[in-house]
Amino acid sequence: MEGPLTSPRLLVDAMNVIGSRPDGWWRDRPAAMSRLLRNLRRHAERSGDDVTVVYDGRQRELGDPGPVNVAFAPGGRDAADREIARRVEADADPRSMVVVTSDSELADRVRAAGAGVEGAGLFRRRLDRH
Repeated sequence: MEGPLTSPRLLVDAMNVIGSRPDGWWRDRPAAMSRLLRNLRRHAERSGDDVTVVYDGRQRELGDPGPVNVAFAPGGRDAADREIARRVEADADPRSMVVVTSDSELADRVRAAGAGVEGAGLFRRRLDRH
């Protein structure tokens, strides 16, 4: 599955979505992380989608998540990718999941487990429209 998908179960590769637009996010990474969470909360409230976002790194306060499930994946490079793949592979119904990422290795791995994939840039543009 490719392209704009609507699913009740989204699993978002946070830093991949944040990094999909070179808007200076690297100057204030925590602020960029909080902005994404606010946008995801708004999306979840409007759509009713079950949204989980996975950030790389240690847990931190990013604001009110509302209905969004927030996870942190400490453990260095690609920790969030490993956590997302683990969640998809362990899920009883991976076909009901859409992973938001543009990381080709992660996309291949979660597709092999049965999940759909939506590109991070496309998803971010959808968030921006709403």
